[in-house]
Amino acid sequence: MSMTATKSATTVHRPLEGRVAIVTGSTSGIGLGIAESLAEQGATLVLNGFGDPAEIERTRQTLATLNGVAVHYSPADLSMPDKICEMIAFARDVAGPIDILVNNAGIQHVAPIGEFPTAKWDAILAVNLSSAFHAIKAVLPQMAERGYGRIINVASAHGLVASPFKSAYVAAKHGVIGLTKTVALESARTGVTCNAICPGYVWTPLVEKQIADQARAHNMTEEKVITDVLLTSQPNRRFASVEEIGALASFLCGPGGASITGASLTVDGGWTAQ
Repeated sequence: MSMTATKSATTVHRPLEGRVAIVTGSTSGIGLGIAESLAEQGATLVLNGFGDPAEIERTRQTLATLNGVAVHYSPADLSMPDKICEMIAFARDVAGPIDILVNNAGIQHVAPIGEFPTAKWDAILAVNLSSAFHAIKAVLPQMAERGYGRIINVASAHGLVASPFKSAYVAAKHGVIGLTKTVALESARTGVTCNAICPGYVWTPLVEKQIADQARAHNMTEEKVITDVLLTSQPNRRFASVEEIGALASFLCGPGGASITGASLTVDGGWTAQ
């Protein structure tokens, strides 16, 4: 992140000024991109995720300074429902009622079903699907009572289509899409919207590492891994950026997103159009 000075935008009205947002899995990658975009629009942030504590603190401070907003951090383990409730309570204590919830945290494991470890299946469903349910359950009643709320679930192109060897991830992300639609219908008259963003491959530090690992494992160049393995499903043959995901999330949270609910919005270069 090139965060070196407070933006002049902090002196003008921003669409999310005064709103409080929780973004899970936001210490890096897509979640951090979304957090950056919400902060640019004026939202107070509660970050969540794992990583090096010193680096997380630098990220927190820089986001706050650059955007002129309060930024807090919760280390909650989202595989544990009680920790999710503690994160929501912490956010309310330090920032106020929750206006925006972005369920982004996720983990992955790849293996054939016959060899897929049961513990990995349970962990992926807990973090990728159940954590979104528990967080939504904790914030939705108060959002509905106040007549405003924005819930964004970061699903995946794999919430709409499947790939081999990703049974738990695909099942969880399909579940996220179903959860999104149900929440949207239940809250349709309350001023609360719920949508899913479905990225394809996005350029993140994790993907960059996967490219290097696969190149070594398969004795391929990194360029071949990108063109012949990762991006074969994306017709535009390019990675989406975290900034693109963040821009969509900010739009959904702003005035222009008021009538968009129950939608699964793809950012996948045409992957699911095939």
